[in-house]
Amino acid sequence: MALEQIPARPIIEILGAYRSTSCSLYQFIRFLMVVSREIRMAATFSNTGSRQRASSRPASKQLDSRQQVTSKPGSKRPGRAGLGSKQEVQNTPAARPEVLRKRVLNSLPASVLTVSEQINQHTGDPNFMTSLARGLAVIQAFSERQRELTVSQISAKTGFSRAAVRRCLYTLAKLGFAASDDSTHFHLRPRVLALGHSYISSMPLAAMAQPILENVSHILHESCSIATLDRTDIVYIARANVTRIMSIDLVVGSRLPAFCTSMGRVLMADLPSEKLDEFLARVEFKRYTVRTVANAEKLRQILRLVQRNGYCIVDQELESGLRSMAVPIRDSAGRVVAALNVGAHAQRVAIQDLLVRFLPHLKSAAQELSLVGR
Repeated sequence: MALEQIPARPIIEILGAYRSTSCSLYQFIRFLMVVSREIRMAATFSNTGSRQRASSRPASKQLDSRQQVTSKPGSKRPGRAGLGSKQEVQNTPAARPEVLRKRVLNSLPASVLTVSEQINQHTGDPNFMTSLARGLAVIQAFSERQRELTVSQISAKTGFSRAAVRRCLYTLAKLGFAASDDSTHFHLRPRVLALGHSYISSMPLAAMAQPILENVSHILHESCSIATLDRTDIVYIARANVTRIMSIDLVVGSRLPAFCTSMGRVLMADLPSEKLDEFLARVEFKRYTVRTVANAEKLRQILRLVQRNGYCIVDQELESGLRSMAVPIRDSAGRVVAALNVGAHAQRVAIQDLLVRFLPHLKSAAQELSLVGR
């Protein structure tokens, strides 16, 4: 059986990519069992189809005619019942290669799949607009490090065909979201900012938080931020920057992994048990420093502590020298809708200083922001 009928990539490559995510042994074994089961099912159905094709050849017809002459009226033909049952299995929806492929892809974490494979998971949904999803994916292919991209580069990043990428870029250029100076290298235009501005302007918290955020930052003489949870990342929706202490420049719209950031853990700690299980199954645990907690069970213990204490401190897990503290921002129903944090250099601010000097101001600002957002 051809392996391409099951996953979109070779089996060995998928297994290697999945194991490199530092998932727990239990998750990896469960994943192997799923893939193994689907391969066995596909192989069984493939063998059944091969036998059926062999039985349709002319020689088989001659044999069948001889069996009809020699058999007595009312006698049963050998093997027909078994073949018929296999035909029924072959014709079931679960036996189709595309169904098997989709089931295997759905068992993989998003970090292993290309953007194209993630979009293909929605095949068959009449309300899902594939063209819109592709256009948004092309926009997201651009980054601070890759401000100009060719059609081939975007195709390699997303998994889309070059023809599909070219049509997306053509449409984006016509609408004013993208442009090219030489018809080869494309870049985004300022109109893309309107997409993010629509989100920011529709959030009362983000629109009214800046004065409060700047006041806290002025009192503590450190950079402060507000972020929300988006899939497995946190997204910055407001920031008051005093000093740059990270190797990357954080601005509104910046994304960081939730599992190793103080704001991310505050937001994760409020998730229901089932939602947290789904969240952790999608996380790509990566060690950014020697201090990074890259184990799901240990992270669960930390999240229980965060929920009990009402704050979170992350000490140099995302970047060496960076120490941060975060507190939750709640809505009128008590649900955590965002997180407020302060970041400082580890050599300048001790953990005890975060607890004694910083925490009261953060809690006060978070309470004020909770009232503003209602």
